[in-house]
Amino acid sequence: MIAFKLAFRNLVGAGLRTWLNVFVLSFIYILIIWQYGILDGWNHQANKDMKAWEVGNGQYWQENYDPYDFFTLEESHAKIPEVLQKASSEGVVTPILISQASVYPDGRIQSMLLKGINPDQKVIAVPSAELNVESEAMPAGSPTAGRTGHEIPVVIGRRMAKSCKLKVGDVTTIRWRDINGTFDAAEVKVAKVFNCNVPNVDAGQMYIPIEKLQEMMQAPDEATMFIIGKDFEMNETVSGWEYKDYDFLMTEMNEMMKMKKVGGSFLYVILLLLAMLAIFDTQVLSIFRRQKEIGTYIAMGMTRGQVVSLFTVEGAMHAILAVILGAIYGIPFLLWQLKIGYTMPAGSDDFGLAIAETIFPVYGLGLIITTVLLVLIITTIVSYMPARKISKMKPTDALKGKIQ
Repeated sequence: MIAFKLAFRNLVGAGLRTWLNVFVLSFIYILIIWQYGILDGWNHQANKDMKAWEVGNGQYWQENYDPYDFFTLEESHAKIPEVLQKASSEGVVTPILISQASVYPDGRIQSMLLKGINPDQKVIAVPSAELNVESEAMPAGSPTAGRTGHEIPVVIGRRMAKSCKLKVGDVTTIRWRDINGTFDAAEVKVAKVFNCNVPNVDAGQMYIPIEKLQEMMQAPDEATMFIIGKDFEMNETVSGWEYKDYDFLMTEMNEMMKMKKVGGSFLYVILLLLAMLAIFDTQVLSIFRRQKEIGTYIAMGMTRGQVVSLFTVEGAMHAILAVILGAIYGIPFLLWQLKIGYTMPAGSDDFGLAIAETIFPVYGLGLIITTVLLVLIITTIVSYMPARKISKMKPTDALKGKIQ
């Protein structure tokens, strides 16, 4: 207790030098907690959005399906198994049929994925209910009148609408190839443009009723994959289909967030090293200038170990005071960020990552405790290193102020 009282008095007596070190440490506290809070908030939001829009509670893939190889799509469809058909009718899973296609907006050509989805599904957040409209006859006198006679309703995402310059009510042409290799084309009408934070759901994709796509591809009762809804577990092994659980589907996102944290830690290490260097220099200078004081402590009966502990505590108390100072201005700042969030710069949604326009940080108790302990431990070690020289000092030389 005496060591803490003396250390506190010495720090306060040091004046500006102490408070500069304390402020730098408190800034590092806030910066680490804020940055990792943003990354944790991004990860939490991305996991939530991807589960709602894309991965569900898991998926079943047709054994030939590879989402990274478009050439596998020609063979990545099979008859819907009876067990999955039953689950689909109960609304706990939804089938998706995927085909390569091309769209011709304003005479341009753009490759895309044509996805068939059940209009009545409730498993993912894609607004497929907008597909529950009757095909409308082409208006007389329109450029496409007489070519197909009907429009197929489609829903597209904001990114697809932007790249194709389409809006609700627009009509365009799509071309696809059926399972026999025959090309065909039809007119589609945009029934809905939805906003989604997951690029894999809407970038370069159109959604149409699955029964219509099965008819277009001449693949009745076939699907490429199944998305499993929440609170549904199926323990059966389905022949010809591979089960992918939620953790597997989220592996890439989680690994990317880990790399983001590792990359961001380099800045913290540099700032922390600068702060530790300042504390180290402060302690060296303090021991150099206070040799008579050290000799007095030893002459009054304090052991060398107690004097070393005093100077170590004195240096470590910088971190404790930094916590107090950081709490004064840091808590209001962090709470303010928690309320308004962090707005991502324009164009960040084109990176191909699941990212919202505004990210709300997540400050976990573990993050705060870990940050405080890390800085406290490092500060203590740095403070102890120059304090070790005290154990080698002779009391008589210290009282005389002689330098060793």
